[in-house]
Amino acid sequence: MPEAVTGVPLLRVESIRMHFPVTRGLLGRVSHHIKAVDDVSFHLYPGETLGLVGESGCGKTTIGRVIMRLYDPTSGQIHFAPHGAAGATYELAGMTRPELRAVRHHFQMVFQDPHTSLNPRQNIMDIVGEPLKLNGERSRRVRSERVMEMLRLVGLRSEFATRYPHAFSGGQRQRIGIARALILNPALVIADEPVSALDVSVQAQILNLLKYLQQELDLTYLFIAHDLSVVKHICNRVAVMYVGKLVETAAVDQVFLQPRHPYTEALLSAVHTPDPSREAKRERILLEGDVADPAFPPAGCYFHPRCRYAQDICRTEAPVLREVIPGHQVACHLAEELALTGSAN
Repeated sequence: MPEAVTGVPLLRVESIRMHFPVTRGLLGRVSHHIKAVDDVSFHLYPGETLGLVGESGCGKTTIGRVIMRLYDPTSGQIHFAPHGAAGATYELAGMTRPELRAVRHHFQMVFQDPHTSLNPRQNIMDIVGEPLKLNGERSRRVRSERVMEMLRLVGLRSEFATRYPHAFSGGQRQRIGIARALILNPALVIADEPVSALDVSVQAQILNLLKYLQQELDLTYLFIAHDLSVVKHICNRVAVMYVGKLVETAAVDQVFLQPRHPYTEALLSAVHTPDPSREAKRERILLEGDVADPAFPPAGCYFHPRCRYAQDICRTEAPVLREVIPGHQVACHLAEELALTGSAN
């Protein structure tokens, strides 16, 4: 795991909400809202990798798209300082589209599916070089040189530039997507499940590539994933989400050794260990029931219907995210009382 990073935050997400309206009838009246992200706050330091984890539908991908401004947030603020204390801080949530175009090169995204994220009608030269063209680089020679440099950095041969996406494996296509995301020298990269569609052996290669590129190019990652074993391999800190809310944030080692939220404990119980004797003794916590509906969440703690430790207070009073020990925040009424099981990995 990388060492912890401190300093002036590169990114500060404050009380972000993303509520999608649901309409009914011929007049399209709003009947209710799906609270995909509901009052989420976190920060990200330069050179750091923050893992954002949770089950499908918890809102983690929505947060990434809100930061990218692919979605306009319902409320909240996104403070982005690509040059640290010496430069300007941009409030991304309040920016207009023209204003965003001027700063978008500072933050880019790597998508989950390397197949559908690449235009099959373009060759690799045009795919990787397109961001340069869109940002005003008119010289094809300059674009070509930069593309060749990026292909080398991500471990692809220069002759691949004339080929089309169908000619490549899943791992190679993801390398192409990474090259396209990095060609503008961004400060922040949002990686949305970048290895979940790949074979296990290829996953390790891509994760090692991301770590190498972070060191070479001084990158900061928001790494969105559902697999905590992947998160531990690359992240400094982890933020666990459940039904649109953060339930636990801490350094990765702290979360693995001593989780403070029952949901985190359940996620950790699914992490396999390479030691056969430990693997045989591993207790898998199977959560009963379904994930709460973000349109009609339960009263109190959203996790209480599936929590084996739930008490009366959990069913009536919503917990707030609070610091239980330095650097470790948890949204659980019983955080100080429970002795939860971590992972030996």
